[in-house]
Amino acid sequence: MDGQQASLQAFRNLVAMRFQLYNSLFSALPFHRVEKTGVLLSMFIIFCEEAYQRGLSPSEIIEQFLCKYTDYQTEKDQVDLLFRFIQYAERQVVLFDALEDAAFGAVNDLNGKGTLKHLLNEVYQQNAWPQLREKLRHFAVRIVLTAHPTQFYPSEVLGIIHDLSQAIMQDNTALVNTYLQQLGKTPFFKKQKPTPYDEAVNLIWYLEHVFYPAVGKILTTLKTHLDGYDDLFTNAPIRLGFWPGGDRDGNPFVTPEITLKVAQALRNAILVCYYRDVRKLRRRLTFKGISGLITQLEELLYQHVFDHPENELLTIEDIREPLIRIREALIRDHNGLFAGMVEELLSKVAAFGLFFASLDIRQDSSIHRRIIDQIAARGQVLPTNYTQLPQEEKLACLSRIQQTVNPDEFSDPLLQDTIRVMAAIRDIQRTNGEEGCHRYIISHATSVIDIMEVYALFLMSGWKPEELRVDIVPLFETIEDLHHASEVMQTLYAYPPYREHLARRGNKQTIMLGFSDGTKDGGYLMANWSIYKAKESLTAISRSFGVHALFFDGRGGPPARGGGKTHQFYASMGQNIANEEIQLTVQGQTISSNFGTTTSAQYNLEQLMHAGISNGLFASRRMTFTPDEEQLLIQLAEESFRAFQALKNHPDFLDYLNYASPLRYYAETNIASRPSSRNRSARLNLNDLRAVPYVGSWSQIKQNVPGYYGVGTALEALYNNGKWKALQQLYQQSLFFRTLLDNCEMSMKKSFFPLTAYLAKHPRFGTIWKMIYEEYEKTRKYLLMLSGASDLMENYPVERLSIQMRERIMLPLLTIQQHALSKIRETKENQLTGMPLETYEKLAIRCSFGIINASRNSA
Repeated sequence: MDGQQASLQAFRNLVAMRFQLYNSLFSALPFHRVEKTGVLLSMFIIFCEEAYQRGLSPSEIIEQFLCKYTDYQTEKDQVDLLFRFIQYAERQVVLFDALEDAAFGAVNDLNGKGTLKHLLNEVYQQNAWPQLREKLRHFAVRIVLTAHPTQFYPSEVLGIIHDLSQAIMQDNTALVNTYLQQLGKTPFFKKQKPTPYDEAVNLIWYLEHVFYPAVGKILTTLKTHLDGYDDLFTNAPIRLGFWPGGDRDGNPFVTPEITLKVAQALRNAILVCYYRDVRKLRRRLTFKGISGLITQLEELLYQHVFDHPENELLTIEDIREPLIRIREALIRDHNGLFAGMVEELLSKVAAFGLFFASLDIRQDSSIHRRIIDQIAARGQVLPTNYTQLPQEEKLACLSRIQQTVNPDEFSDPLLQDTIRVMAAIRDIQRTNGEEGCHRYIISHATSVIDIMEVYALFLMSGWKPEELRVDIVPLFETIEDLHHASEVMQTLYAYPPYREHLARRGNKQTIMLGFSDGTKDGGYLMANWSIYKAKESLTAISRSFGVHALFFDGRGGPPARGGGKTHQFYASMGQNIANEEIQLTVQGQTISSNFGTTTSAQYNLEQLMHAGISNGLFASRRMTFTPDEEQLLIQLAEESFRAFQALKNHPDFLDYLNYASPLRYYAETNIASRPSSRNRSARLNLNDLRAVPYVGSWSQIKQNVPGYYGVGTALEALYNNGKWKALQQLYQQSLFFRTLLDNCEMSMKKSFFPLTAYLAKHPRFGTIWKMIYEEYEKTRKYLLMLSGASDLMENYPVERLSIQMRERIMLPLLTIQQHALSKIRETKENQLTGMPLETYEKLAIRCSFGIINASRNSA
C-alpha cells in the first residue's frame, strides 16, 4: 500500500467511520425536542441530495420535506425545527473537527516528505551540514497571526474541540459523550462583538498551548543535529508575529492604549510559559549546586508574572544566563542528566524572548495622507503648500523634519492615534525588547511619498533618525500597485535619507504583497502571476542596491486569498526570487485547521521550513521559468484577467452577490471587532469591501468565484491556439503552476451550483449566474484534461474525502440559509405578514456560523 492509500485508509478508519459511530451519541444531546431532530436531519440530508438532482430550489425542498415528513402546521413550529437542525449540524461540525485533529498524526506522515527529519536526511546524504549552518544564519519562517478572524467558534467551543480530540485519541467513549453533552449546552454564537483585546487574548491561547511547545521541539531537534549550533540568539529560524491590537487599518477600536495592553499581555504570557517550564525543571534538578539556581530563577519569574515590580525591568539575559550556567553544570558534573530539558527551554527563550510574538502596527496610506495634510495646514512642521508640491520637493520637506507634533493640539482621533502609537513603540521595545514591536505596515502603498510620509511621522512623534528601530513595510495590493512596486522601491532605495535608515536596519527591506485585494481586483490567475512577477523584479532591484528583500505574504485561508498548499509555492521558487525568509499571515480557520494542535502546528511549520531551506540548498534551477514558459503564463494571466474583468464590470455583479448571499449580514455576526467595509457610510463597492466577507460570501453560496473564475477561459484560449502540449509540459515540470491549479481545484471542489440554480431564471440576475456556472464547467473540463484525472482533487484523496464529508454535513445549513434569504426577499418585496423578518434574518446568520466552520478554509 503506497503512502496516499495508507493515509486514505487511516482517514476512513479514524475519521469517517468514527464520525458515524460517535454521531449516534448526538441523540443524547440536551436539546429541546431532541428525540426527533437527529432522525429528521438524517432524512433531510438524503432528501436534499435527491431533490437537488431533480432541480428543486431550497425553498421548494424545505416546503416539500416539512409537508411529507413532519406534522408541523404552523410557521413557528417549522422554523423552530430548522433552528434545531442548525444546532445539531453545528455540533456535528465540531465532532468532525475534533476527529480530524485527533487523527492528524496517523493520516499524515510526520517523518515523511517535507518534514524536518526528511530535510536532515537530505543534508546528511549530501553532506551539506556547512551549507545548512550558513543558511540558518539568515533564514527564518515568520508566522503572523492576524486580526482577521474568519471563524465563528467562541473560545469555549475551541476548548471543547481540544478536549474532545484528546478524548477521541484515548478512545474514551464515556468522556467523548460527556464533552458532547457539554457541547449541547454551550452557545455557538457571540452576543457581542469582540474587542481587539478579546481577539488578542483568544490568539494568545494558541501561542501558549500550541506554538510554544511546537516551536520548542523543532528548535531542539535542529540544535541536536547541529552540535554547537549557537546562532539561535542572533537569528531564530522560527518567529511569530501578531496583528490583534496593532492592526488599525479600518478598525477604529484599536487605540494606543489597546496596543500597549496587548504588548503587555504577550509579555506576560511568555513569562507564564517560562515559569511553568522552570517549575517542571525544578522537580528534576535536585542536584547540589543546581537546585539553588533553578529556585532563584523560579522566584524571579514568579515576581514578574504575579507581582509586577514597578521599578525592576526584567531582561532576557536574566533568564538566559542562569539557564546556561545550569546546562553547563549538568554536562560537567552530572553526565548531562536533564540537560536536554534545559536546552529546549533555552531554544524557546531564543525564539520568544520577552515578546512572544512581534506586534505589527498597520494603517492605510490614505490615513497618513490625511494626517500629513492636517499638519501641513498649520504651517509649523511642513509648509502650507505641501500638498501642491512636486514629489522631489515633498521628499525634501519630509526628510528635514526636526520638530515633534503634539497630538493633543489636534481634534482628529486618527491623527492622535498615529502619533501616539508611534511613540508607544519605544515603550514596547523598552519592556519587550526591540523584537516586541519593530514593523510599521502601510496598506495600499502606491508611491515613495506614502512610505516617506510614515518615516516623517515617526520623526514628528519623537524618534531621531539614528535611533529609529522600526522597519517601514509597504504593502502592495492591487494589480496596478504590484506592477509598479519595483519602480517605487527603486526610487526609495536611491533616496539618501531612506537609504541611511536601511543601512541602520541591516540593509534589510521587508515588502508585503497582498493576495486578497489582488484576487478581488484582477482575478485568480492574474493576482498570483502579478505577485510572482513583482517578487522577481523587486528581488532584482533590491540586489542591485545591496538590499536584502524579505517578502511578507498577506495570505488568507482559502486559495482565493493566497492560501491552500502554501509550502509548495515557496518550494517552487527559483533563485531569481529572494527567499531568505518565508513570512505569511495566518488567520481564522487556518490557525485552527493548520496550527490547532501541537502536532499539526509542528508538521506545518516544518513543511514551510523544508520548503525554504531545501529550495536554497538543493534548488537546481536559477530561474523558476524559461522564457517560453513565462510567455505561456503571461498569456494565461491576460486571458483570465479579461474574463474576470468582464464579470466584475457587469453592472449587476456586486448586487448579485448581495442578493444571493448573506453578504449584508456579515457585519452582524459578531465575528470580529473590525467593520466588514472600510467605508461604512458609502454605497457598497469592491474597493471598500473587505476580503473576508467578499470571499466568504461566494463560499456560502457555493460558487467560489475568486478561486477559479477566468482559469477555464484562459486554458481554452491556449488550447484553441495550439499551445496545449506546451501547457501540459508546463504542468508536469512546474511545481508553481501545478500548485496554482491544485488550489484552484480545491475551490471548485467546494462549489455546489444546484444550491443556487433557481437563480438561472431570475429576470435580472440570471445572466450573472449563467456566466459563473459556464466558467466553472469550462474550468473543470480543461483542468481535468490537463491533469489527466477523472475528478477534481483526484491526487489528494484524503483532502477530497474530507471536503465531501464536510459538504454533506453543511448541506442542510446551505439549504436553510438560501430558504431564509428567499423569505427575507419575499417579505420585503411583497410586504408579507406572518413570521417576523428578524426571525429569518437570524436564521440566515446562524447558518453562516456552521457553514464557515465546516469549510475551515472557506473556499
